[in-house]
Amino acid sequence: MKIAVVILNWNGSALLEQFLPSVIAYSKDATIYVADNASTDNSVTFIKTNYPEVIIIQNSENGGYVKGYNDALPFVKEDIYCLLNSDIEVTPNWLVPILKTFKEQPETAIIQPKILDYKSKEKFEYAGAAGGYIDKYGYPYCRGRIFNTIEVDTNQYQNETIFWASGACLFIRQSTFKALQGFDESYFAHMEEIDLCWRAFNKGYLTKYINNSTVYHVGGATLNASSPKKTYLNFRNSLFTLTKNAKGHIALLIFVRLVLDGIAALKFLIEFKPKHLIAILKAHVSFYKHLPKLLKKRKAISQKTGYYQTKSIVYNYFVLNKKTFIK
Repeated sequence: MKIAVVILNWNGSALLEQFLPSVIAYSKDATIYVADNASTDNSVTFIKTNYPEVIIIQNSENGGYVKGYNDALPFVKEDIYCLLNSDIEVTPNWLVPILKTFKEQPETAIIQPKILDYKSKEKFEYAGAAGGYIDKYGYPYCRGRIFNTIEVDTNQYQNETIFWASGACLFIRQSTFKALQGFDESYFAHMEEIDLCWRAFNKGYLTKYINNSTVYHVGGATLNASSPKKTYLNFRNSLFTLTKNAKGHIALLIFVRLVLDGIAALKFLIEFKPKHLIAILKAHVSFYKHLPKLLKKRKAISQKTGYYQTKSIVYNYFVLNKKTFIK
């Protein structure tokens, strides 16, 4: 079983200079690729000069995370893909338990390692932590991170089947990625991995968290949390994902979700963040424009029950004051 580590890059020469050395040093069992999204900096020259063993796939445009990987991965022939952000530091033997799990558990299709914060290494990192779940209304959360509450890692979360794996470091069988026809390119970036994992769940594939493989993620290196564009993509793509994949009375689910989004918009208004309020409004406009296509995609997916870990993470967090993961 062969593994490919595929790093997506766009004008990230500084990140490659900082983080590629750890990937080279600790990934002896893998073929390493950089999929470059038509960078205009010296990224490609830097790789060719300093790391000639790294295979470069040059995409013709910057299609974001989604199209970038969809365009690049057909050129990767290994059995397992590791989709790795360029702002991640890996650790010794990080690939060993991942490969062991894939070999011993043929039913496992997607894996996420433990993702800790590069800037505060005792804590989980926002984007993935110890594995992702989703609530009834499409709000994602993680073991180790619910909304903006992030836990210290005390080894409290062990290997387990999870619902979604973070796109910051996501392992997936080549056969599974092809069966799912890759990422949905209407997303561009943000929550595309949750959609991928949800579609995998609906097809009966398992996603696992592996505790004894650790990476450190900077997070926000390409689009930080204060960006209205990130707010726009997160709210819009969350609605996309829920509409396509959730089983049940979708009209009622979407209605409740739109009410909750309205409350979030009001919160931004109270916090004097009008750009984020406008981002939510734009997200809803885009959602309505895409709704006919989303409903068409929904018809092509066989939805399964049992996708959510809690009925409403918003209620648990803000009303019941439950700030950490409870199974």
